[in-house]
Amino acid sequence: MLIKARESRLLVVDVQERLVPAIHDHEQIVENIGWLMRIAGELEVPVLMSEQYPRGLGPTVPELRELMSEDDIVEKIHFSCAASPECRKKIDRRRRQIVIVGIEAHVCVLQTALGLLADSYEVYIVADAVSSRRAADAELALERLRRDGVRVVGREMVAFEWLHQAGTDQFRDISKRFLR
Repeated sequence: MLIKARESRLLVVDVQERLVPAIHDHEQIVENIGWLMRIAGELEVPVLMSEQYPRGLGPTVPELRELMSEDDIVEKIHFSCAASPECRKKIDRRRRQIVIVGIEAHVCVLQTALGLLADSYEVYIVADAVSSRRAADAELALERLRRDGVRVVGREMVAFEWLHQAGTDQFRDISKRFLR
């Protein structure tokens, strides 16, 4: 099944100031998440962002938070957005495809993905936009997610599937600004 812009939502999980510096390959992960958030904005794909206990872990890193409306940032204490009443209120049932990016892959990302999958969403994890403190934990999470039925994709796969076709003004514009 292809990811469709009109049927999906981008969920950014817990990319917070006090946690990010400890994350494996954190600069590339934050850059990849921002890239996908910008494309989602261009294609009118709604973006929801979670923050795990921000009093302890701080807010989302500024370069991502500035891309968001405060109304679309949800504080949570559950590791899983699927278990968090605040997050669940914001996840639109009409958009059945959830594309997930963020940290940590083996904790909040994994629990969110499996919870949404159990609730009959089509769940996509963007492998080059998730990580953990230890690379081995992220790899284990991706293996488990694949085995349990979550679709593991790359950021360009998501972008091209959202775009659906070349030859449009929108494709040319996004291609020029994001895909070169």
